[in-house]
Amino acid sequence: MIGFRPIFIVIGMMLVTLSAGMIIPAAVDAAVGHADWQVFTVSAGATLFVGISMTLTSRSGEIRLTPRQAFIMTVLSWIVMTLFAALPFHFSELKLSFTDAFFEAMSGLTTTGSTVIVGLDHAPPGILLWRALLQWLGGIGIIVTAIAVMPMLRVGGMQLFRMESSDQSEKTMPRATQIATAIGGIYLGLTIIWAVAYKLAGMTGFDAVVHAMTTLATGGFSNSDASVGLFDNTAIDIVAIVGMIVGALPFILYLKALRGDVRALIFDSQVRWFLTIAATIVLIATAWLWLSGQMGIAPALRHAAFNVISVMTGTGYATHDFGLWGSLALPLFFFTMFIGGCAGSTTCGIKIFRFQILYAATRVQVHRLLQPHGVFIPYYNRRPVDDEVIISVLSFFFVFGLCFAALAIGLGLVGLDFLTAISSAATAIANVGPALGPIVGPSGTFQSLPDAAKWMLSVGMLLGRLELFTVLVLFSPTFWRG
Repeated sequence: MIGFRPIFIVIGMMLVTLSAGMIIPAAVDAAVGHADWQVFTVSAGATLFVGISMTLTSRSGEIRLTPRQAFIMTVLSWIVMTLFAALPFHFSELKLSFTDAFFEAMSGLTTTGSTVIVGLDHAPPGILLWRALLQWLGGIGIIVTAIAVMPMLRVGGMQLFRMESSDQSEKTMPRATQIATAIGGIYLGLTIIWAVAYKLAGMTGFDAVVHAMTTLATGGFSNSDASVGLFDNTAIDIVAIVGMIVGALPFILYLKALRGDVRALIFDSQVRWFLTIAATIVLIATAWLWLSGQMGIAPALRHAAFNVISVMTGTGYATHDFGLWGSLALPLFFFTMFIGGCAGSTTCGIKIFRFQILYAATRVQVHRLLQPHGVFIPYYNRRPVDDEVIISVLSFFFVFGLCFAALAIGLGLVGLDFLTAISSAATAIANVGPALGPIVGPSGTFQSLPDAAKWMLSVGMLLGRLELFTVLVLFSPTFWRG
């Protein structure tokens, strides 16, 4: 039997945290005299009641999660959090349907950034702040999950990032909890720094706080339908670019750097691959915009850097509708969606380390074909890689492609055109935000899609955020038989 007490305790504590977060937009709405403060207050009370009830009725000794419990806890916590996070969207002045409210909340917590809200420029401040808070909480949530839970579950090669050589949760969890707490402090500190930087670059105080949260979370929710393009400010673009890159690097390396090991951040192979790939794509996009006569060299570099980094990190900000940049733009941005950032960051997608493992395994295979009697070993970060990790990564690539294809076909079945269906599937499962085309592209929203498509995309966002296998394993009868 699976013990659900530890699961309910963790979820209860998460709901208590979520209810505390609802008080902030309630206070903002109350300060400006907007009636939605009552919606946030009642939603906070309901969330707090359920959270405390789950915690008190399930309390026991020290929390120790087995891998089976961790699978259930991870998936169930994101679903339950989304349900309660959707309450303010559903009952606020916006009057979103339950489907739209759930979609917006899922997009926020998974730091995807897709939206169904039209008219953000005139939306209540509490709602705008709530969207940012959801992405900020989702960003720190996925960092903690990647550090404390995913390595224990051995999902998609994440066992590479175990805190200790032992797999036993009772040894790993306490140390991981301490590290997660320290990283939470770093995350908060970086958010404050970026809020100040945005303010100095020309944003209002409210915009600076909101964009700082969604930048470091690589979430991409903005306060305007025009996204960051509304400001048309080079300084703001630079602050955002650097912030998105900071959010895309492993937060565990920031902790090591603060403890004196700066070399760990500079010489990490995953960081170097990420920066190299990003720089290459930016240069390609810049050259295309310049050589095709669409922009001068300086604005081409500025807009290419911003939008490429935004899509690659899954942030989803936009300064231009890059779908209108010509024939190269669509395939370039489509494939950039899948790349993602580094493991242990707030980013999404396949993630850089998996491409490194795939490259190392492919290189070894080529050498073996050329020298059948030779002994060749794949390496990652100057360490040999186990066959188990390689199989796990290859399985992830296969399942990622399978889920993407199934989601795209499903969206086609409910009436979406080819470009909208395939790019929406990509942006959902890679947690990017805007898709491609006139409907769901950088200048559009997901509001006009049918409800069935929104539910499928919500599932896709959850799958992508939780590394696919974490969710899919729950559908195996063997899992429940133990």
